[in-house]
Amino acid sequence: MVQKIKIASIEWNSSADNALLSALREGVAAMASAPRAQATVVTAAGRRLRPSAGVRVLSYQAEISRTSPTAILMVMDQSTSMNHRLNSGQSKAAFLADVLNKTLYTIITNCSKADGVRDYFHVGVVAYGGKDASNGFQGALGEEPLHVISRLAEAPLRVETRTKKVAGVNGDVMEQQVRFPIWFEPRSQGKTLMCAGLNAAVKILDQWCAAHPSAFPPTVLHVTDGHPSDGDPEPTADRLKGLATNDGSCLLFNLHVDAGEGEPLIFPNDERAIKDRFGKALFRMSSLLPPHALEAAARKGYDVRPGARGFVFNAGIETIADFFDIGTRPAISVDR
Repeated sequence: MVQKIKIASIEWNSSADNALLSALREGVAAMASAPRAQATVVTAAGRRLRPSAGVRVLSYQAEISRTSPTAILMVMDQSTSMNHRLNSGQSKAAFLADVLNKTLYTIITNCSKADGVRDYFHVGVVAYGGKDASNGFQGALGEEPLHVISRLAEAPLRVETRTKKVAGVNGDVMEQQVRFPIWFEPRSQGKTLMCAGLNAAVKILDQWCAAHPSAFPPTVLHVTDGHPSDGDPEPTADRLKGLATNDGSCLLFNLHVDAGEGEPLIFPNDERAIKDRFGKALFRMSSLLPPHALEAAARKGYDVRPGARGFVFNAGIETIADFFDIGTRPAISVDR
């Protein structure tokens, strides 16, 4: 049975959750006051394409509103290796599902006003593993690849009751029950069909860009823990980044998840800093961080330098949460 969320009835009580919401809201002023840049988009046979190699075109200043929404598409690796355990004891698949679900709830909260949840953006999830790539949503949301945010608010798969440990008045640790909406389920089976997942994203966002030519460009958050088993994903990533609106090219951010043993590399600006061959490929596949993401990363204390890309290698638990936070900042609207 589909449960409709009442936004006011769900509370995140940890300081980390409150900090995340505050940080997202801080992005509104920065986006509204940023100088507007011009983007040049090359067209061919009516299709929007990214300009020739070597030409850096950045804008990402289009207002995000109910009449001009943006899109966020999460591409999630659900291959067998995602069943491996993090240092916390939780599987990669389960932890990432929790982060994704909390991210969706946070975005819904930021789109919630007195008159309800405003459709500032469209969201979808592509999951790859098993034998193919498919819609990461199930149930009522499983029929379409992208949904307006108010639709997500109406149709979680379920709302769980979970227990959190919080600090009491006297500093004692207390357990508190909170409601936790679930849209995305953890799975781990089959091969790492990365090319199939990115191809699915190309098809979805090609249509979206054609229907929203003046919108803030789509953002794709791709999460994986392994090497692709279905070919070279770089050409497909280039096709994805080649999609564009009048405001700029599609943003592709890549996150490589580690079990907690490797040294993380966060938003690098030089491929030579990466030793792993596949890590180098993910770096090349990643978009340059646009101004709003650079500012968000710097506010979190990351040393981001000119040429930094939306790429994290060997990410641990804290970095994963930051990656989703920074990657979804364009979903904040300046519409009142």
